[in-house]
Amino acid sequence: MIKVKEYSGHIRNWKVLCEELKIAPNLSREVREELILLKAYETWGCDMGNHLYGMFAFALWDEEEKKLFCMRDHFGTKPFYYYETADGQLLCSTSIRKIMEQPGFVKELNEEMLQIYMSLTYVAGENTFFRGLKKLLPGRYLVWQNRKLKIERYWTPQFCPDESKTLEEWADEIHTTIGRIMPEVKDENETAESFLSGGVDSSYVLAMSDVELTDSCGYEEERFDESGLAKQTADILGRKNARCLITPEAYFGIVPYVMYNMEQPLGDASAIAFALACRATTEHTKLCYSGEGADEFFGGYNMYRNAERYGENLKTFYVGNTNIMKEDEKRKILKKYDPDVLPIELVQGIYEETEGLDPLTKMSDVDIQIWLEGDIYLNVDKMSTAAGLEIRMPLTDRRIFDIASRMPSRYKVDSEQNKVALRTAAAKVLPEEIAFRKKLGFIVPIRIWMADERYNQDVRKKFNSDMAEKFFHVDEINAIFDDYVGGNSDNWRKVWTIYTFLVWYEEYFVKR
Repeated sequence: MIKVKEYSGHIRNWKVLCEELKIAPNLSREVREELILLKAYETWGCDMGNHLYGMFAFALWDEEEKKLFCMRDHFGTKPFYYYETADGQLLCSTSIRKIMEQPGFVKELNEEMLQIYMSLTYVAGENTFFRGLKKLLPGRYLVWQNRKLKIERYWTPQFCPDESKTLEEWADEIHTTIGRIMPEVKDENETAESFLSGGVDSSYVLAMSDVELTDSCGYEEERFDESGLAKQTADILGRKNARCLITPEAYFGIVPYVMYNMEQPLGDASAIAFALACRATTEHTKLCYSGEGADEFFGGYNMYRNAERYGENLKTFYVGNTNIMKEDEKRKILKKYDPDVLPIELVQGIYEETEGLDPLTKMSDVDIQIWLEGDIYLNVDKMSTAAGLEIRMPLTDRRIFDIASRMPSRYKVDSEQNKVALRTAAAKVLPEEIAFRKKLGFIVPIRIWMADERYNQDVRKKFNSDMAEKFFHVDEINAIFDDYVGGNSDNWRKVWTIYTFLVWYEEYFVKR
């Protein structure tokens, strides 16, 4: 007998699968999806992941064979962790805290990860901040039998540029595919809302959906506030808009909650705002859409326009969307520095997979495999789960990626614009001023707030704490902090990354 031991996710192509696997389609979602996992495993075995579209991480236990089978989706939208105990057992879960509660887990800090974190601001690769606790990486499955662990890859991002199509043909394919995916994102009896910023991705998702109410974040600081643009978009599309005003007091007050529920430190300042947005949204819905994935697939970041200039040098420095602290600076501030622990080693295998492809494709693939999994999707999953909200991301789909993987880079970025083909597709249902609006990003006024003595007292306290003394040369990190408060706003990311680690460490190793 096989049973579902652990599952988190949403299977989009359930109607097709129910027909193929002879499952009654009128079952509850929970029962239906469990049956899909069981019957897909019985039918396709380790290849079952290639038959599923959507977001998933799960563990199946085969009682007859005494075998554990675990799988994580293609892009890592749902987390999955495992830990081998001293007595030869395997603990696994979509939650680190659930593993920590099980017999045999020994809580010990993996301090090497701090060195990686200080550059990337998130936990990249298979290791975590807990020694021995590992992530099952995207597109992999795990088999545990007879106390032996085997991990295999069932899916790898592959890129094969097709030069035969025009820009308009690519835009047509994107638009048609999104139109086919959207009805799968929720059942007919479900009602969803949608996060909406001033950008094209969330606006396109909204325009292609039947959502009536949208949810946006706003700030009193006008130059950081996209909520006005979001409201304009909602008005144009005939939808309502709810605005969550984020104050510095609320922002700093929720940081311990975020680091605890994130389970590992995350130095992405937008994660705090997102947590507040999730809390506000869950007051009137339990299901919400979000637009993640398109930037990495279709060339959405402004730095991608420099790809050709970087050329082969990418292999020496590009480790993903963030790289805030170089090795010489980490050597100065960390009490334990290992010259053999380098972020670039995390991506060497990805560069081997993309050998011979153009620089933009290489940058995108690094971000798809490292940044999305380690930062963006982790944030979406953990903060929504903590708030009691379910988030589905229509643009993160293997069928969408399939288009991006065949699209030549010149249709992704040009000298003036990013996401060229996606914007051209979006312009079929959005006004051009929205479809081709310059990318702003999910910006937060943290660089202003954290320099203000009214809000940075806990930062200063943590920088001078016994905790900080364990890991950092306190005079060096305070020099960075003082330089930032004195006017060098470029240092805000460094300060924030150190601070978020210390808050997380206090939550997991001091308080508990």
